[in-house]
Amino acid sequence: MQDYFEKEKDNMLHLLERIVNIDSGSYQKAGVDKVGDILINEFAQLGFIADVHEIPDKGNNIVLKHEEATNPSILLIGHIDTVFPAGTVAKRPFTVEGDFAKGPGVFDMKASHVMTLYALKYLISQNNDAYKNVLIIINTDEEIGSISSRELIVATAKKVQYVFIMEPADLAGNVVTGRKGGGKFFVKIYGKSAHAGVAPEKGASAIQELALKIVALHELTKKEGIHVNVGLVSGGQSVNTIAPFAEAGIDLRFETQEQGEFAQAKILEICSFTETPNTRIEISGGITRPAWKTDERQNELLSFMRDAASEWNIDLGSTYSGGGSDGNFTGNMGIPTIDGLGPRGGNAHQDDEFMVISSLNERGQLLVKVLDKINKRN
Repeated sequence: MQDYFEKEKDNMLHLLERIVNIDSGSYQKAGVDKVGDILINEFAQLGFIADVHEIPDKGNNIVLKHEEATNPSILLIGHIDTVFPAGTVAKRPFTVEGDFAKGPGVFDMKASHVMTLYALKYLISQNNDAYKNVLIIINTDEEIGSISSRELIVATAKKVQYVFIMEPADLAGNVVTGRKGGGKFFVKIYGKSAHAGVAPEKGASAIQELALKIVALHELTKKEGIHVNVGLVSGGQSVNTIAPFAEAGIDLRFETQEQGEFAQAKILEICSFTETPNTRIEISGGITRPAWKTDERQNELLSFMRDAASEWNIDLGSTYSGGGSDGNFTGNMGIPTIDGLGPRGGNAHQDDEFMVISSLNERGQLLVKVLDKINKRN
């Protein structure tokens, strides 16, 4: 198996270059769909049939199932959208430097799709029918909370016994067995403009009111298991004008559902009134991903994977993450879920994002072994 992945290395990198060199930010529908079409065609050559779920304003979500499959018990989930704006590929396209591949989305998480494809190719080449036991969801809006794909993920996950999230692994190769829940809120504050020097008393500062809200919102972080961050702010008309408008984006993280519900209620309460006269406030958003905590069935699946990894003398570590993924949905549902099965690398969402090329082989073999062992057990 190791020889197979080594032999296919150049082909994997060629495909990876093709899909990395397409701008596919979450709101760039044409680019996201182009990446999806390439993967649909690649999987079709293996006998996988695509069920395309059309989305008008974002990339189309895709479910792949082999034409010979009857009742798959494993769901693999991965996204093809990135966080990068249009034009990023032109500035820093796919490159290879030694054992590192670089480019927008190469690590998070386009390399995972290439690795998954070639793992299934290997199973087919060996007449190992574990490939028939797999469903695949290609998600197109994970980076903005899986808004359009959550319903599809939940409905599909109900049909399987196990879920593997093909998000990338960290440099140590740890898999993820739990994640914080999260939410996004957006606040708009309306005030009244006035000349800051001539008649400031006629104005009502939206920026002043927003500043008060930011202090109160950040105070929630003192509560156990809760973190609130006002990460985006804007407003005002000019430096010598009382600000008639201000807005902010709020990020919420929590370790348990109870903490999340408490924090959401407090955020809505804080933003339900204003303290600055003649201002008004609007808030939208809410919890986007539930908290995912490890349970007994989860630990059983992890133990099973560690047994598979030990056959290559790999000590498979696990970690808990503050970041969210589609694993939050399936893990919270109680379906045994393991996240972070993709290749190793680092610096996701940054200009120096990278993927360790040799880990395509290492992690590809692990995926093959796990799919094979589950198939035989079932």
